[in-house]
Amino acid sequence: MDKKLLDIICCPLTKLPLELLASEKLAELNSAIASGTVRNRGGQDLSEPLQEALITRDNRLVYPVRDTIPILLEEESIDWHQVG
Repeated sequence: MDKKLLDIICCPLTKLPLELLASEKLAELNSAIASGTVRNRGGQDLSEPLQEALITRDNRLVYPVRDTIPILLEEESIDWHQVG
């Protein structure tokens, strides 16, 4: 993920800055996805692990990054509370 891009993008819902999801948290999220307990805000069950993701600074919302492109759509975001 490009550092310059991270400096200028923010969550479209909360307007909070975004940062890369740490590898430990990404592994935790992917484990929850594998167990079938994670849905995005659009109501779609997630089944494929994420290679990279962004999280809001309040650790509430996660956005997938696909092919180095952050997907900053409300329906694609994931509520972190589903993970823990």
